[in-house]
Amino acid sequence: MSFITKLRENNPLIHNITNIVVTNFTANGLLALGASPFMADSHEEVADVAAMSGAVLINIGTLNEQAIKAMLLAGQSANKHGVPVVLDPVGAGATAYRTEVTHRLVSEMKITALRGNVAEVANVIGEKWSIKGVDAGAGDGDHAAVAIKAAKKLGCIVIVTGKEDIITDGEKTYIAANGHPILTKVTGTGCLLSSVVAAFLAVAGDSPLEAAAEALSFYGVAAELAAEKTASHGPGSFQIEFLNQLALLTPDEYGKLSRIRQA
Repeated sequence: MSFITKLRENNPLIHNITNIVVTNFTANGLLALGASPFMADSHEEVADVAAMSGAVLINIGTLNEQAIKAMLLAGQSANKHGVPVVLDPVGAGATAYRTEVTHRLVSEMKITALRGNVAEVANVIGEKWSIKGVDAGAGDGDHAAVAIKAAKKLGCIVIVTGKEDIITDGEKTYIAANGHPILTKVTGTGCLLSSVVAAFLAVAGDSPLEAAAEALSFYGVAAELAAEKTASHGPGSFQIEFLNQLALLTPDEYGKLSRIRQA
């Protein structure tokens, strides 16, 4: 049974502490996929929500001290209750504050998966990589080497997204080659992807790395289909059709179009 089938059958509750830019898109994307989003960031309830969730997503896109406290409370509660935690270190390396907060989060909680572009992941582990705003800057370094080094250092799954996506636990590495460039023209697609990874991890059982790899590939196939259906339109039409494809893509069709390989 594929992980997407398990996800749709189990409808896992995904606790999202995410940024104000993408909250609506993230919730709609998770609903389309077959998960149940819970968008909670109040200190009074985040520990309780994390404890009853299938997975927790922490996204640092719009930071403030109140949000950081909520992230720590939720992450530590998830750790206590055996709930997977996904961290999206949006813009790590862009400012000293973001980098410092990211280092604090990975040191004060156990994360299951880190998902970011190569610059963000590099900066999480103290490697220098140029960054512009929240986007990776130019660089021809070895993305897979950065991902593997981060996975070993942090003791978690690391996902580096780009033209091809790298998913590794430091020992085994998968490359997912699905996706479409128009994803970069819609804000929040990376943030939603991190929540989708959380949803797949919620039903991963003893195979979290394989579940994470399927999450990346499934997301990419849905994007390809949406781009094909809206080719004569623009990113607004793509965004809506992408939500449709997250809901409509069947396990059989996904299996035919998926391009995952072990590195």
